[in-house]
Amino acid sequence: METTGTPMLTQAILRDPETGLRWAMRDYAALVRGILRRILPGREDDVEECMADVFVALWRNAQHLQEKQIPVRAWLIVTARNTGINRYRRLSRRTEIPLTEEMVRTLADLTEGRTGDATEAVGRLVAAMDPPDREIFLRKYYLLQSSREIAAALGLSVTNVNTRLSRGRERLRRQLREGGITHV
Repeated sequence: METTGTPMLTQAILRDPETGLRWAMRDYAALVRGILRRILPGREDDVEECMADVFVALWRNAQHLQEKQIPVRAWLIVTARNTGINRYRRLSRRTEIPLTEEMVRTLADLTEGRTGDATEAVGRLVAAMDPPDREIFLRKYYLLQSSREIAAALGLSVTNVNTRLSRGRERLRRQLREGGITHV
């Protein structure tokens, strides 16, 4: 049976979810997979997991789609896109951000040729930060990039960058105080 229309597909999902979802997957899996692969290239496991999430969401929202006469295809496109972007953001937060050559040189320069315990301590503390905080600090205070530039480079929001900077500065102050250094 061809399931080209929203009412027919949503009715099938509501009557017999297994059959209805099988039809939906037959008609729309390639579309959803294509969208997710563009957002999550090379992450086939994540693409498959997101696909499952999208079709579960279709099952859960079938009644709403039918009542509001929302086209299934359009809804799947938006839902796949949003699901993929959310997964990408979660992965970006967990994934180590590799340092560029410029960042590696900056880290090396932090303690080289500097005098004073405070400068050396700050350099060591920044170098020991976890990603992405280390890169945010290096970009802000050593490469003098704006929060907007940092956010764009790292795929974060400006608010997230500013929050990380604020918390990181407080953490540095505390660590310096604990180390007996009061002036930087």
